[in-house]
Amino acid sequence: MLTFVENCFSPRTAAFFDLDKTVIAKSSTLTFSKSFYQGGLINRRAVLRTAYTQFVFLAGGADHDQMERMREYLSALCKGWNVQLVKDLVAETLHDLIDPIIYDEAATLIEEHHTAGRDVVIVSTSGAEVVEPIGELLGADRVVATRMVVGEDGCFTGEIEYYAYGPTKAEAIKALAESEGYDLSRCYAYSDSATDVPMLESVGHPHAVNPDRALRREATLRDWPILVFDRPVRLKQRLPAFSMPPRPALVAAAAVGAAALTAGLVWYANRRRAAALTT
Repeated sequence: MLTFVENCFSPRTAAFFDLDKTVIAKSSTLTFSKSFYQGGLINRRAVLRTAYTQFVFLAGGADHDQMERMREYLSALCKGWNVQLVKDLVAETLHDLIDPIIYDEAATLIEEHHTAGRDVVIVSTSGAEVVEPIGELLGADRVVATRMVVGEDGCFTGEIEYYAYGPTKAEAIKALAESEGYDLSRCYAYSDSATDVPMLESVGHPHAVNPDRALRREATLRDWPILVFDRPVRLKQRLPAFSMPPRPALVAAAAVGAAALTAGLVWYANRRRAAALTT
């Protein structure tokens, strides 16, 4: 539990959260696959493939080459999607799909960090069209997410401008620290994946949440706290204390000079997960 509030004369601080399997129990993008199918963005075959990859995401891992191949596949799949349609589909189903899979423990941490005077920043490989609404739902102050190039016709071109993955997450955090005045040595970070070690080691208080085997090993070697989140719960069912404070509008990845992948790329960059969880 966080027990102190930041001194008003201290440098600003923040808590950086990975999203999938850290704040929510599933892949944020894959969760919307049915909505994308009903909206005509993907076909039945793609839905079945998405269901399979969701299973792999939850149960196992994949090497870097496999992740890169799937990233390329999803990038091609999203080519031609109308961006506004994607946003509308996410907005229509956000509460039904995401609200039930938010970890109670993560929501509590977000509350505590806000109470302590820290900004809360979601840093996710998922596409901005998915991450930004989820960040707003959670009451996050800022979002760093992946984006794709949008053409003059308002559709994804299939090209990637910025991919929030691995070391680029750490670079985004450092850029935010410079622009917002965060003292990273006093900041917090949470993730489940070994791919986020650069992000975790860039702050003074790293935490491994539901870590995959590689991250568990790294956290043990570095004596990082290991947390287990296993209670997904609707925000409405939590204590009435959970509310979104009157914070500034979310600052997307562009605020740190980044832009990246669409709402289809997240699932694969974060697939290296382990099913076994221990404290």
